[in-house]
Formats: sequence, C-alpha cells, structure tokens
Amino acid sequence: MAKNWRISSISGALLAVYFIPVWTMTAFSIMISPIHALYERPNISFALFASDHLELAGMATVRFAWLLALGRIIVVAFFALFLLFITRASIRKSGGCNEALGMALEIGVVLSFAGVLMASLAGETAALRMHAAELLMMLGTAIVMLVEPPVLQQADAGTGTASGELSLQQT
Repeated sequence: MAKNWRISSISGALLAVYFIPVWTMTAFSIMISPIHALYERPNISFALFASDHLELAGMATVRFAWLLALGRIIVVAFFALFLLFITRASIRKSGGCNEALGMALEIGVVLSFAGVLMASLAGETAALRMHAAELLMMLGTAIVMLVEPPVLQQADAGTGTASGELSLQQT
C-alpha cells in the first residue's frame, strides 16, 4: 500500500484538509453577508484594495465579494474532486488525480498571490502573512508535483520490463 502513494498525493491531501474547511467557511460567510465578511481578516486585503484603488460603489463591492467567494469555492471543489480521486487506487496509481490538484493549485496560487499583493499595498501585515503562508504551501506542493518522476505505466510496473524487451525475449 505504501508503494501506491506519491509524495504529491500526500501533500495535496494535506492541503485539501486545510483549504476545504477554511476557504468554504470564508466563502459562505461572504455569501451570507458580503460587505461584513469582506472586511474580515481573510478578505481584508481584497476589501481595502477594492475600496482604496478601485473606488467601487456598494453593489459593485458586493459583486466583487461574490466573485472572490466564487473563486474560493472553485478551488474547494477541485480539492474535493482530488480527494475523491485519490480514494480510488487505480486512479491514484495512474496519476489521474493530478489534474484536479493542478487546477486547485493554479487558481489558489493566483488568489493567494493577489491577496499578498493587495495586502502589501494596503499595509495589512497579518493578512500579508496569512496569504503568504497559503501561497507558500501551494507553491511547495506544485514544486513537488513538477520534480516527481512521471507515473509508470501499469504494464511496465507489473513486469518490470518494457514491452519491447518482452517481445525480444520470447523470440
């Protein structure tokens, strides 16, 4: 069983365990009360940037908050899909779960990097630290995914030889 798990799958599962509840609660609080939730700590950098630099009106700020919540829910959905895929050994062995993890990481990195930039412009150090920590966690997993060797094919992994070598040995 230990041979079936890749380091990126374990790292992605740990990320999913963190991001699914945290970003879901943040997104649902924005859905319930957009303006109030936008000025809470996880979203304060986005709120200050929108109010200071974009000069949005009330309804435009609500739409901005809903777009932020939609982005977070999309990341949560891809992480949940990744967790669903890694529960099946055949999908996990073939590397079929990497696409869902990759999409979650891509969108999540964009949101966290935007949060870092906006927090640095607004001067919010607590929000800057939080977004930077989330960004570094996701970038670490993305780097592990890039450095890991590709998944071996099922036929090659079972026999230990390539299919071309089998035909030469038989003749």
